[in-house]
Amino acid sequence: MDDLLTRLHTELRAGLPAEALITDPDVTASYANDMASFCTAGTPAVVVLPRTVEQVQHVMRTATALRVPVVPQGARTGLSGAANASEGCVVLSLVKMDRILEINPVDRIAVVEPGVVNAVLSRAVNEHGLYYPPDPSSWETCTIGGNIGTASGGLCCVKYGVTAEYVLGLDVVLADGRLLSTGRRTAKGVAGYDLTRLFVGSEGSLGIIVGATLALRPQPPQQLVLAAEFPSSAAACEAVCAIMERGHTPSLLELMDGTTIRAVNNMANMGLPNTTEALLLCAFDTPDPAADLTAVGELCAAAGATEVVPAEDAAESELLLQARRLSLTALETIKSATMIDDVCVPRTRLAAMLDGTAAIAEKYELTIGVCAHAGDGNTHPVVCFDQADEDESRRARESFDEIMALGLALGGTITGEHGVGVLKKEWLARELGPVGVELQQGIKRTFDPLGILNPGKLF
Repeated sequence: MDDLLTRLHTELRAGLPAEALITDPDVTASYANDMASFCTAGTPAVVVLPRTVEQVQHVMRTATALRVPVVPQGARTGLSGAANASEGCVVLSLVKMDRILEINPVDRIAVVEPGVVNAVLSRAVNEHGLYYPPDPSSWETCTIGGNIGTASGGLCCVKYGVTAEYVLGLDVVLADGRLLSTGRRTAKGVAGYDLTRLFVGSEGSLGIIVGATLALRPQPPQQLVLAAEFPSSAAACEAVCAIMERGHTPSLLELMDGTTIRAVNNMANMGLPNTTEALLLCAFDTPDPAADLTAVGELCAAAGATEVVPAEDAAESELLLQARRLSLTALETIKSATMIDDVCVPRTRLAAMLDGTAAIAEKYELTIGVCAHAGDGNTHPVVCFDQADEDESRRARESFDEIMALGLALGGTITGEHGVGVLKKEWLARELGPVGVELQQGIKRTFDPLGILNPGKLF
């Protein structure tokens, strides 16, 4: 093993600048994990921070020759363990490849390297009157490469869709170091199999994304927000169904349950009544958002809302959204650790999902708060527990599994935007079924016959 490590370091140095290679064990250890709980991680043999495609190709050729696993990483803000190191691996951190290569207002595309931070790209295209919609909650720090690898979503998905819908083409370094270009720059294109979509959400298991061509939209008007308080989650979910059934297209439709509301109140003194068991936030970025909010407010009142507060301007809108932005931080103050689930169900089953999660919390004697992208049925149950308490940690893990089982039973999926990684491997097999697993493993072998790309993830 020492001989292999020495050879690995030597061969990597032959094609990399000194500053791109980190071998100090104390430093490499800091690259072992993303932000997921209950996910195993190994010790990296080396960390590489390339700046060019050629350097990534050199890493992959070296790894193939020596049969060494490679784990690609972005900002490590993920919540599934997809970026966790394998034992003795090369961690390939792409954060230094952070250039925006092109913004084209006519073709409405941006061409970027994988290390570009989501918020940096968003602000850059805004200067051209354009808009890059995907906005994960970690958008100030997460990278485009990571967003693509996990097919991430965000608050605006109800109207604008997820990352996959904005990836037109990719440059990918394959396991053996070859460079593959997929997709296109054009608005349309159906030549061959859609390999671009195959890489989106593949969590670095099929290749290393080194460039992306992204679709942009015209920048929409400033959105206005409405907040509606409800005496039950079921009533709030009834309002969600009514809003969507009537054909409204909100730019944001978010829900917080009573547990989350109380946590936010305790932390930030938001002043929400203790009797509020659900808070629904709805926004429109249409030419006349005030009229849309009035119509939605009437639907919320008909569903049983006890208070409906529409914002009059952007400042009030931001104030109303503050509670939602504080949700996770507030829940993290309850216990020493949290597990954040990511179950997505049909909108018509959203109430059953929230009620079922509340019953699971009671069964396991745990605090579980739920915030949800209600417009697309994507729930985020947050299990709060004491990591030092062995029994409570066990109950937390069991409750997490039961929540995923509930989601599948309701016709949903185990992950809407966080990915599978290490955390949900067992559940992926249950969702796909044996035929689905067999075919997907065959695809993996085609792209990565030696099994060196992010091993131990997904399957």
